[in-house]
Amino acid sequence: MRKIINSTYITLDGAIEGPHLWPKLRAPSDERAAAIQMELLDTCDSVLMGRRTYDVMASAWPSRSGDQLSERMNSIRKLVVSNTLKKTDWNNTTVISGDVGDQLEELKNEAGQNIVQYGFGSVSRLLMERGLLDELRLWLYPQTVGARSFSDLFAANATEAQFILEGSTALSNGIIVLRYVIAR
Repeated sequence: MRKIINSTYITLDGAIEGPHLWPKLRAPSDERAAAIQMELLDTCDSVLMGRRTYDVMASAWPSRSGDQLSERMNSIRKLVVSNTLKKTDWNNTTVISGDVGDQLEELKNEAGQNIVQYGFGSVSRLLMERGLLDELRLWLYPQTVGARSFSDLFAANATEAQFILEGSTALSNGIIVLRYVIAR
């Protein structure tokens, strides 16, 4: 059975909202970050997002090209969970609405590669409630940004769960990528 893997950026103070708006890190970026992202995308045939994550990503990725990560992100199947989004402009994007939980369960049971889910919000909580989330990759940024609201925080209103650390990678700019599996 394919896995659903969540990949989320998080600050030391637990903020997850708007990582594209966070102050730039003072240390130079580490080229291994793109390799880690590419390695994950290579094991997946679908990207799963909520509406807010989709809006941010669809405003940035389609204009990027010329590198392996951009080409993969723009060509891979993208699934957006939304009851309000009716039209998508980003290549290979489908909207999932209605009884989302059952559709996500069917999606996980389909034949194919893994599914990566970006962002941590209502879709992630639903995946956890249904026992569909298999792995969590947290990109821990060495900064605080001051969360603006409770919903900006990681796992606000999340289901109780335990995780097992499967690995970690410390990047030269201070970001630590933590890889957890859900303890079943």
